[in-house]
Amino acid sequence: MSSQKKTEEFYKKLRSQLYETSSWPSEYLYKFIVPTDEHKIKQIEDLFDNTGAVITTKESGKGTYTSVSVNLHMKDPDAVIAKYKEVAEKVEGVISL
Repeated sequence: MSSQKKTEEFYKKLRSQLYETSSWPSEYLYKFIVPTDEHKIKQIEDLFDNTGAVITTKESGKGTYTSVSVNLHMKDPDAVIAKYKEVAEKVEGVISL
């Protein structure tokens, strides 16, 4: 199975789970892992700028990676997924959790 097809399946499953487990609009917590690099962290922060998001960061024990948590009020699962796709497209090396 191609990675694009796997990605599509992942988002389809996520969308379904979000509809089943939450009432919308709702608060959503995004979690990303990036190599510790101020530019990459800033890229993520900029993608959520002016959205009312609460963003926290935490470096790994060795300082190699940084966890970026973003808590944000989202209107529906499609909006959640659109933001995941935007971050994946614009921030190289990001891992979405």
